Amino acid sequence: MEREPRASEAGPAAAALFAWGANSYGQLGLGHKEDVLLPQQLNDFCKPGCVRRITGGGGHSAVVTDGGSLFVCGLNKDGQLGLGHTEDVLYFTPCRSLLGCPIQQVACGWDFTIILTGNGQVLSCGSNSFGQLGVPHGPRRCVVPQAIEPLREKVVSIAAGLRHALAATASGIVFQWGTGLASSGRRLCPGETLPLFLTAKEPSRVTGLEDSKATCVVAGSDHSASLTDAGELYVWGSNKHGQLASQAAFLPVPQKIEAHCFQHEKVTAVWSGWTHLVAQTETGKVFTWGRADYGQLGRKLESHENWRLDMQGLSLPCPRPQKSTPSPLHCLTGATEVSCGSEHNLAVIGWQLQPASPLPPLPASLLRQCQRLDFPSPGPAHHAYVS
Repeated sequence: MEREPRASEAGPAAAALFAWGANSYGQLGLGHKEDVLLPQQLNDFCKPGCVRRITGGGGHSAVVTDGGSLFVCGLNKDGQLGLGHTEDVLYFTPCRSLLGCPIQQVACGWDFTIILTGNGQVLSCGSNSFGQLGVPHGPRRCVVPQAIEPLREKVVSIAAGLRHALAATASGIVFQWGTGLASSGRRLCPGETLPLFLTAKEPSRVTGLEDSKATCVVAGSDHSASLTDAGELYVWGSNKHGQLASQAAFLPVPQKIEAHCFQHEKVTAVWSGWTHLVAQTETGKVFTWGRADYGQLGRKLESHENWRLDMQGLSLPCPRPQKSTPSPLHCLTGATEVSCGSEHNLAVIGWQLQPASPLPPLPASLLRQCQRLDFPSPGPAHHAYVS
């Protein structure tokens, strides 16, 4: 979701790229492995104003430029950086095997990476222990991006969860691969035969979406979601924290979140954290639901969102919430950018960064007009920001 500066707006300050948070593997690209408490500016590995997307995985980060170049850094023990080796990388480094191949989008899973090229082809690298690379008979890891051959149709959207991945094609078909959701499904749906797409190690069409056209897919640690061209949102997978807005513990096939949950408005964008979701509707309203114990919903829970049982004076966690309903965050209405990390969010409103859940204060140098912000998923415990 990108936005060009208005002609009437004052010229912004020079673009700069900042990073902060956990840095055990060098995923901040600052040249060391020390955690960073306050945002630090990165040395210019590319022109910050040309950064199109920033995304992060379990311990690695990726940047896509306007020209389609891919830069990566951080944890690389399974080759998730796609650089042809398994050494950690402390600076953002170009993925040279993809030079001359413009990149459109990158999705970082826990220990793997899914890459969408400008012509709609999907590549993958990193760990394949759960079939998350979409190459069923391939090695347990791949250190150079390789094409996922079964995806022959042009792809327009990709997503990566903990151990599964998704793709939506130009015709609106959703594919899923990787067995990350299967263990939860077997445990929570005993006696049921799980659909093939939950157990497949190569792209398998997600059943239950035949009457809709997907335009976007997102993934959490153990769930998936798809947004359609009609503004409908479908979800499936684990509902342990109420992230599917359902009473079921696990949804083996997609289920539509009813329109009344979004005040009968069409959904135009959706983002996913590890265990919560955020959606924006056609009038700019922003709704959150799912896990809330880290403040990731940006609001106090409503009375019907009962997350704990009181048993003989003891407060005990529920196996799942009785109900978690999408509720609007009025302070975020009209947000131009939203991004979810594992258990936190960032949003841009009026071209300034607004934490949607508690974050350390930013230095004054960051609280200025934002040129662009497009990072579909910051890492679980690290951030990057283009000012």
